[in-house]
Amino acid sequence: FIKNDMRKYKAIFAGESSGHFYFKDNFNADSGLIAAILGLYLVSLSNKKLSKLVAPYRQSYISINETNFEVKDKESILKKVEESFNQEVIDKLDGLTVRFNNNAWLNVRPSNTEPLLRLNAEAKTKEELDNIVTKVKSIIES
Repeated sequence: FIKNDMRKYKAIFAGESSGHFYFKDNFNADSGLIAAILGLYLVSLSNKKLSKLVAPYRQSYISINETNFEVKDKESILKKVEESFNQEVIDKLDGLTVRFNNNAWLNVRPSNTEPLLRLNAEAKTKEELDNIVTKVKSIIES
């Protein structure tokens, strides 16, 4: 559904953690080749190593690998997760994203093709990350 959201929000680019990159000028379609060529082009213009170009964008956050949970009722579980974090900043552009004051975040989104919820999370410390993941897992698995 990324193509629909790109049209709705007039996005020129969209990406997924799975490595899919979508471009408006490519009919909102996925193209790893365009992404690779643009990356190589930017590196060639800069005369710098790629590691030097991305260094300012790297932050010292710890993240989990995307974790899948097989569930029967994706929508009711998403609602429970939202209710559990209702004091935080909530975004529903792609599933449910919760942003915390300490810059940690989590995203739970339903699979479009399987009875799965997919969890991604990131935090400054392992302890913060573990607390977030433990809480979300307990909601999903209850």
